[in-house]
Amino acid sequence: MYVITGITGQVGSSLATTLLTQGHKVRAVVRNAEKGQEWANKGCDVALADVGDAQALAEAFQGAEGVFLLLPPNFDPSADFRESRAIIRSFCQALTQAKPARIICLSTIGAQASQPNLLGQLGLMEKELGALNLPVSFLRAAWFMENSLWDVLPARETGVIPSYLQPLDKPVPMVATRDIAQLAAKLLTQAESPTKIIELEGPERITPNQITADFAKALGKPVTAEIMPRDQWESMFRAQGMNNPEPRMQMLDGFNEGWIEFEGNASSRLKGTTRFADVLPELIRRAG
Repeated sequence: MYVITGITGQVGSSLATTLLTQGHKVRAVVRNAEKGQEWANKGCDVALADVGDAQALAEAFQGAEGVFLLLPPNFDPSADFRESRAIIRSFCQALTQAKPARIICLSTIGAQASQPNLLGQLGLMEKELGALNLPVSFLRAAWFMENSLWDVLPARETGVIPSYLQPLDKPVPMVATRDIAQLAAKLLTQAESPTKIIELEGPERITPNQITADFAKALGKPVTAEIMPRDQWESMFRAQGMNNPEPRMQMLDGFNEGWIEFEGNASSRLKGTTRFADVLPELIRRAG
């Protein structure tokens, strides 16, 4: 039995589908029965547990051959990351009690960075879970290609995509969530124990200019990228409803300045096979 948290998200749902297709038993961890019904219909066992409920999580993890952990994304956290810290404590307590045979935790490129930024939440998770006397491996993934879902509407309506990634010709490490799920399924089910840190990006790095070129081809109209000035980010993000935009701004600085990067060398890094152009049609369909 393989237990999946975050099963209603992009990576978790793709991972569950992959494991089910391979004939494995899957237990979906969801907050309520309504969210779990879809997965029950697909043949999953369903465990009801909030990520903040350590006892419920421990029961969900009990007897698992492998557990896939995903820290719920929080793009507007408190300054001290107290929300994520509480969930990490819950994960640690549940794992210590249940002692699953294998744990694959979705992390991120730059989790090891010392500079404060939004991805520091995942660095905290690596530190706390990595200290457990349990078989935990961290899958550090690049920037999700699917983040460009938010670019579909401006590309379609105005032909201009606002870019916080800059300069526009700087290649950015990105990866498709389907490739993350495929690797996670392999790590959970392979006979040999995975290494502590596994790093994954796509087949090639992508510039904002390349993203707009793919959009133009897919939409059949000119599409360009427009740099969003750094001194306007805070007001823009606050206008969108954010209370604490600083960590997000620091994360973007990290990608733009290059200090959010993989820790290992290129030869040890894994690469997916999905290109941005392969993902784009689905993003356009999802955007409506």
